[in-house]
Amino acid sequence: MRKIKRRRSRGFSLVEVLVALVVLSVGLLGIAALYVESLRSGRTALLRSQAVILAGDMADRIRANRRGLDAYEATVTASDINAACETAGAGCAPDELARHEKAVWLSELQRALPGGTGTIDWQDGNPDTYVITITWAESGQAEQNSYVLRFQA
Repeated sequence: MRKIKRRRSRGFSLVEVLVALVVLSVGLLGIAALYVESLRSGRTALLRSQAVILAGDMADRIRANRRGLDAYEATVTASDINAACETAGAGCAPDELARHEKAVWLSELQRALPGGTGTIDWQDGNPDTYVITITWAESGQAEQNSYVLRFQA
């Protein structure tokens, strides 16, 4: 009978260790990529939520100021911010209040959203419809994001 000698394994070879390091490195890179994407998605969701809140706020203001409905479509500047209109419209005509609220709203858009702008369009019909469009730019994206709210006043 022939004796077969068995060799005992005494640890890992260098090749096995290197293969394990490569597999571990690829896994860690995948985890890092997922983390970066989750941060980006979270920021996108936050900005979209801000746009929804600001559009809803303006829609509520338009519904509350029924006598100034036409003035919300007008072009406004920072000079349309009227201190007399700050206290729930006291001392303001409905048109002045509408221009004031739109000017404040546009400044809020610029503060809350990067490159934020907004438009309010009135569409004649039965019933009349307003379209609020908010656009903003996100870093790392070529196209602008937008949110559109249509409602009847």
